[in-house]
Amino acid sequence: MITLKNILTVLLFVGLSFKTFGQQSLEKGRVEPYRLEVTYNKTCHLIFPVAIRYTDLGSNLLIAGKAEDAQNVLRIKAAVKDFAEETNFSVITEDGKFYSFNVIYNADPYTLSYDLQKMKNDTDREEVHNVQFEELGFNPPSLTEGILKTIYQQNRRYVRHIAARSYGIQSLLKGIYVHNGKFYLHLEMKNRSNVPFLVDFCTYKIVDKQVAKRTVSQERLLLPLREYPGLEVVSDNSNASNVILLDQFTITDQQVLRIEVFERNGARNQVLEIENSDLVAAKPVSEMKINLER
Repeated sequence: MITLKNILTVLLFVGLSFKTFGQQSLEKGRVEPYRLEVTYNKTCHLIFPVAIRYTDLGSNLLIAGKAEDAQNVLRIKAAVKDFAEETNFSVITEDGKFYSFNVIYNADPYTLSYDLQKMKNDTDREEVHNVQFEELGFNPPSLTEGILKTIYQQNRRYVRHIAARSYGIQSLLKGIYVHNGKFYLHLEMKNRSNVPFLVDFCTYKIVDKQVAKRTVSQERLLLPLREYPGLEVVSDNSNASNVILLDQFTITDQQVLRIEVFERNGARNQVLEIENSDLVAAKPVSEMKINLER
């Protein structure tokens, strides 16, 4: 016979089971923090494998900031002398990795500089977890990074008709790849001169092929989401390549994607034009063996 007492006992058991299950599940997802000592008169530096995207300090006992001209280096120190309680801070890097730190005060820390990549390589500890970035959509940052690196390292060329040349500098498109709503463009620059080519900036625009006189030209600027590696200089008599990540788009047969590379204080600018037929023939990334480094 089912009584009110029996029903209450069952409900209590189920509630406790869900509570225990929730606690166990959350514990399994625990992000184990690093322990860090900081002081007031000296600055601690943390070197991350890639650029820092986000930093959050647990209290005003700490001050921190990215080092100038070094996007993967975080400077941190105590804002208050001899603080007693423990505090914390978190960091998210551009590859979607999440790092957590518990911080205590030490007037004379033994170590002031840490290389997170070296620590990762020297231990088996699972200290980082993936974070999703809005601009990457459903693509995990670690997968995006793996695709960029794989295309760059395999260094294959299957597009052979898109190139530009001027004053000893040649630019060419080696390949176009597509995956989950993103384009990966593999570019290469060859410097056959004795003068280094310093990259000032690059633009990616959808433009009309031909514009008649007195006709307004329609242009749409595309912003690159990622680049690997950063291309700043092509040394004399050398080659350099990189891979650009763009949001997937389509164009008409009367439009092109125009890529322009501008030389700093120079006139050897490069222009590449990609047509619709090239984009729709992009190679699926699923056909590649992606190297995902932990």
